Amino acid sequence: MLSRTADHLFWMARYTERAENTARMLDVRVQYSLMPQSERAEQQGWRTMLGVSELNQQFDAKYATLSQKDVIDFMVRDPDNLSSITSCLRAARENARAVRGTLPTEVWETENTTWLMLQQHLKNRMFEHSPGQFLEWVKYRSHLSRGVTLGTMFQDEAFNFIRMGTFLERADNTARILDVKFRFLASDTIQAGAQGEFYYLAALLRSVSAFETYRKVYRDAITPKRVAALLILQEKMPRSLVACMCAVVANLQDVRNDLSRDTERQAQELHAMLQTVSIGAILDEGLHEFLTRFLVAVEELGNGISRDFLLPAESVPAPAPTQTQTQTQTQTQTQTQTQTQTQTQTG
Repeated sequence: MLSRTADHLFWMARYTERAENTARMLDVRVQYSLMPQSERAEQQGWRTMLGVSELNQQFDAKYATLSQKDVIDFMVRDPDNLSSITSCLRAARENARAVRGTLPTEVWETENTTWLMLQQHLKNRMFEHSPGQFLEWVKYRSHLSRGVTLGTMFQDEAFNFIRMGTFLERADNTARILDVKFRFLASDTIQAGAQGEFYYLAALLRSVSAFETYRKVYRDAITPKRVAALLILQEKMPRSLVACMCAVVANLQDVRNDLSRDTERQAQELHAMLQTVSIGAILDEGLHEFLTRFLVAVEELGNGISRDFLLPAESVPAPAPTQTQTQTQTQTQTQTQTQTQTQTQTG
């Protein structure tokens, strides 16, 4: 497969997943804001949500004060915010358009229709009048895109790159949510007592569609330790770190080439670590320290995938990065595509 085609497929999937993750975080935060809480707690809650995507500084540079209305506007439609739902769905659609010949018609039409419907929703300002309904629509369109891909696409290398992008993005997002939410939980902002902790942990579980799964697995009180164990180590939980890395490893094996041995080994080691580590060992190390180490490993893995699969071979002139990929490099700092191209050409 041409590296440029693989690149578009990989990022189409990552952007679609990122839009859904943003919608999930916003939806839970909007629902949680309806609960009785102090003004300080509400402000810190919105700050925490911005912190998941490392957007506090960018938000503060644009808005003098923090309000729910401004945060929703910033996270839904701000074109300068490259993690906003609008920016992500635009990038997903543009990457899909670039490889229409590789995708089944149903997949392309799903991505294109999502973008066209979004324009109507933004025009009607649905995200202001009915934020819950709008965010559910975003999640539904992501589910539809994933389902259509699974149901119609030939499971060749193109399919593997789509799946790899989805699960790498999901692993990064789950780790960020856990890290930021648990640090917030450890602060004195949460309403004191078991009731306040329960509602906060329940909201965290709902943000990754894991509330019912938690009840099925544990059938008991919701505790921070069990929530962390579920979202890190439970292999049957679709958004857990270990489940995401299992999928990344499987798809890497299917597309392996002569250059990817180190990247495949790195993914296997990260997966093996998650399979063998205990929640007790993670908490002894410190959840923040563990998740920070995991996020660094995911970043390095993303760089390895770009280096081994998504860049032109040394003998092929490297094209200038598209606007989509350039924006992604700036926002996530997980892709070193342009730097690697320069090193290859000058080396």
